[in-house]
Amino acid sequence: MIGVMGTTPAGRLRPVSEAPAEGELVEGIVAVRQLVVEQILSAPSAVPHEYLQDDDEWVVVLAGAAVLDVAGERLELGPGDWAFLPAGVRHTVVETSEATSWLAVRLQPD
Repeated sequence: MIGVMGTTPAGRLRPVSEAPAEGELVEGIVAVRQLVVEQILSAPSAVPHEYLQDDDEWVVVLAGAAVLDVAGERLELGPGDWAFLPAGVRHTVVETSEATSWLAVRLQPD
């Protein structure tokens, strides 16, 4: 992960072809103070994964598709669709399609 210290970092996101056959690959991109940006590559899955995080998180699907349940609301996301996941609110990744790429922006508590 790159920490910004007076320079402007640059890079390239991983292609969806690098998505794992199972689970997720999470790669840190930038971390500045409480701000963290990550790319997540998800394998296809119909097994729900529940999360309860201390961080506020904003995610956008870059490729593929996903179904989320956020506090009882079902969200079907495709490329360009985003969701805000507030800290302390349970959310579930219900399903992901093959080679789903996400960009996640998290704000960690002080």
